[in-house]
Amino acid sequence: MEPYVKQTIENQVGYIEFFHPAHNSLPSNILAELARTIKNAGEDSNIKVIVLKSGGDRTFCAGASFEELISIEDDETGKEFFSGFANVINAMRKCPKFIIGRVQGKTVGGGVGLASATDYCMATKFAAIKLSELNVGIGPFVVGPAVQRKLGLSAMSQIAIDANSFFDAEWARQKGLYTQLFETTEELDEGVKTFAENLCSYNPKAMTEMKTMFWRGTEDWDQLLIQRAKISGRLVLSEFTKETLKRFK
Repeated sequence: MEPYVKQTIENQVGYIEFFHPAHNSLPSNILAELARTIKNAGEDSNIKVIVLKSGGDRTFCAGASFEELISIEDDETGKEFFSGFANVINAMRKCPKFIIGRVQGKTVGGGVGLASATDYCMATKFAAIKLSELNVGIGPFVVGPAVQRKLGLSAMSQIAIDANSFFDAEWARQKGLYTQLFETTEELDEGVKTFAENLCSYNPKAMTEMKTMFWRGTEDWDQLLIQRAKISGRLVLSEFTKETLKRFK
């Protein structure tokens, strides 16, 4: 199947779904489309609540596109590459509507950042998480603020330093990333649908004010996440990282 970002509306809930055949890894063009779609959904009067989900059954998001990562050859390209997730996280942060995460399986790197940037996240018991960036010679600099905001510094540093390990869904629930865990994807979908449609019965203005309150203190993220993207862009050009990427390739 071809990569895509698509949106559907059902009972005032906007479902935004992304997909890539490489375990839902996200290249720059898909990230840009995802950021645009989230922004537009936030402005659509037909939508009261947004659900962020991915296609397929096994993996929510494998992070950034490895093929693009290994092709970076200069600072500017590196900054633009790592800005992709920054732009999506900022679109989610500034969206005036609650975004519910629907995480059906494992999520890695930038995918953990997307899950962390949702306002309320529900998952299956298979939704283990991993921040693998240090393993390839960089670090979770762009997604770090979102992950730290959701899990706390202690938990974020734990998964960032132990970059080889998956942390299971129950661990992520205990740390605050997930609110509920379900046995199957079908049960997850029913839970997300029921919860999202119930939210649609609430005052939209009240939900917008609540979201502004929840995200207070992140007003500098437009600049901060791009600064972080520059750090990753420099590191990916280092000899250490280049040699590591060659081995992975």
